[in-house]
Amino acid sequence: MENATIPRVELEAFAQDSYEVPLLDVTHYPVDSSYFVIENRDNYPIRNYISPHRRKFYKIFHMTFGTGVLTIGLHRYEMGPNEIAFLHPDEIMSWQTTSSETGGHFCLIHPDYFGREADHVLQLFRQYPYFASDKAVIQLTDEQSDRIDGYFKTMLKEERGSSDDKKQAILLHLQMLLLESQRAGKNRATAATPEGYGHIYRFLSLLESAFQVEERSSYARLKTAAEFADELQVHPNYLNALVKSHTGKTLREHIQDRLLHEAKSLLVQTNWGINEISDGLGFSGQAAFTSFFRKKTNTSPSAFRKSTFVPAHI
Repeated sequence: MENATIPRVELEAFAQDSYEVPLLDVTHYPVDSSYFVIENRDNYPIRNYISPHRRKFYKIFHMTFGTGVLTIGLHRYEMGPNEIAFLHPDEIMSWQTTSSETGGHFCLIHPDYFGREADHVLQLFRQYPYFASDKAVIQLTDEQSDRIDGYFKTMLKEERGSSDDKKQAILLHLQMLLLESQRAGKNRATAATPEGYGHIYRFLSLLESAFQVEERSSYARLKTAAEFADELQVHPNYLNALVKSHTGKTLREHIQDRLLHEAKSLLVQTNWGINEISDGLGFSGQAAFTSFFRKKTNTSPSAFRKSTFVPAHI
């Protein structure tokens, strides 16, 4: 492939084009997670990671202390205390902690959590201006931050409780959280992302776009590492080394991991036959799919499906 835009630099040079701590785990949300998840950072410490889009969850997290670097799409925020971030399901994001400890809360909300009885709240989320990647982080006053921390604490208590109307209470506090944040409405300035991260972002975007297996008639559009590099107009060796320097995995490993994650999702979240999943993921036959799955998980697709419990969503 000949292209004037292909970077021609030594590995040591472009390996420096990274975050302060280059290694970021690529994290997919569990295929059997509940439609609403809320946690306190005291019990669920944040770690450095990068998450592809198609997470299917809205995410809101509030910082009470600590610092870190949040990247959403190609927008980079240096976050600190009394700030809140809104992450849309369709955005690639990463987090890198820059302090010894962080505090606060976060919640994940799947669109199906709202249900027919709370469709108006879902519409509020869809129209909320701060789920845009260039407006995603809001600076709060001490008083506003305290109120939002209180909303999170109440939602956490309700979610852990057994009241028949706990979902109604959670939805009311979610709306108050959005309103309080919108009243603050002061966005943090963004900084440019490193060029290397831009390549990683675009690679993950292309990788995700290959796995739009939503119906029985749809198929994954699998590509080789060289094909991804060609679309990004960079040399395969450059892209491979860059991705590995940031995530600890090669392009091929990412492709294989994403294929396995999609297989698990389809096994858990659909009633498709094993042969239908095999066809949708581009395998030559059910035997090839079973062999791949067993090699990666030490179990068969059918055994995995039977053993994976999908909790009753709230």
